[in-house]
Amino acid sequence: MSSPLYALSSVIALLATSMAVAQQSPVPLPNSAPVPATPAAPAPAVQAPEAAPAAETAPAPYWTQADATQLLNAIQSIGKKGLIPSDYEPTALKAALAAGEGEALNNLATRLFTALATDLRDGRTPVSARGEWYVNDTDAQTLPLDIALAVALESHDIDGALARLEPKHPDYAALKAELARTPATATSRIALLRTNLDRWRWLPQSLGLKHVLANVPEYMVRVNTYGRNIAAYRIIVGKFDTQTPMLSAAATGIVVHPPWVLPQSIIRQEVGPLIARDPATARARGYVWTGTGKSLSVVQKPGPMAALGQLKIDMPNPHAIFLHDTPNKTLFANNPRAYSHGCLRTERAFELGILLSLLQSGEQLNDDAARERIATNLVDMIRAGDTAKAPFKESIPVFIGYFTVATAGGAALQTFPDLYKRDAAVIASFAKKRSDLLTPPITAAAPLSPAS
Repeated sequence: MSSPLYALSSVIALLATSMAVAQQSPVPLPNSAPVPATPAAPAPAVQAPEAAPAAETAPAPYWTQADATQLLNAIQSIGKKGLIPSDYEPTALKAALAAGEGEALNNLATRLFTALATDLRDGRTPVSARGEWYVNDTDAQTLPLDIALAVALESHDIDGALARLEPKHPDYAALKAELARTPATATSRIALLRTNLDRWRWLPQSLGLKHVLANVPEYMVRVNTYGRNIAAYRIIVGKFDTQTPMLSAAATGIVVHPPWVLPQSIIRQEVGPLIARDPATARARGYVWTGTGKSLSVVQKPGPMAALGQLKIDMPNPHAIFLHDTPNKTLFANNPRAYSHGCLRTERAFELGILLSLLQSGEQLNDDAARERIATNLVDMIRAGDTAKAPFKESIPVFIGYFTVATAGGAALQTFPDLYKRDAAVIASFAKKRSDLLTPPITAAAPLSPAS
């Protein structure tokens, strides 16, 4: 960063044109996701898709012939949404319909509705096939299936009840539209679209009124308010052997001149050997250390060449993944940009920090003086040269996704290289019967080491 003021004018111009929109009544735009008035900040926990429902201890809800026929039609056409009709036993449901209303139809239709609703809400892919997935999907709490079933049968609108469980993001709608246009013979394309449709189901239906969403294969992160992308930044993501995971966290503030606590993997492979071979060079690079051998601990002090640059977005999570500045800004011109140890090195990180500070501020965002005051405070913190924190008044949800087909913030879908080769496992899971994939809940993987 040549000067901590380098982003001030551009971010003020950005906010002057975009924040007026953000201050309007938070009514979702056409094709945008409906969101709660007070979005809950995502936690770093992992939730597995719901297991198959336990045996009923009470009579199953009553299904009329007409309602069960609607369910059969929904199952037979579910391929349009990227799922597999045979997973939901249409032949068995036809037979139960032919036998007439009663306990057998009630039990079967309830079980199949629950299975289909679970997959539309949470995704069909088991956690073990998702690849570095650490997202807190809150849909099980906000969209309970027993309520969905009750509403479906009371309204006699099975299709509508199922549709309300699906993701509402514009990309999900674009992927469904593309799938509808894709010839049945284009099996590879269909598999890719199905994979990315399911990835949207792994996220909460509502990402929040204000949120940050990164797409690793695209090497981009975007800031979204009230259904509009108001800013986009290039990012540098993890290398193949230090992959950036899919996760959710809450941005809680900004840290200027952040120190970097090195993970043991980097100490073993890179910095430890440098310290042993040339301690003077290690000190010149800002490294300070204690201990020796396996007990060696290393911290890189803040400075012009510090790996985290002059600013990071504080977003506590057990995987120590966050967005941060970098001294090597020339790498943002490259494509691909997979050079980090897992964190997201962010283009114009100082501008992003100002923007997020303004989004969560209690100030009137259409007040030029208020905007400039917040920006100037951050400038002064950078100039002071000390490590300091500027906490947000309210947290901002951050999601790191992995979409190999996405709109890239526009209207037309684009296809991105499968950087970490994660598509294959999802595609393979769709090739198996759903009944073969049902397993006990999968616990979270071990947290990653702090990364950069």
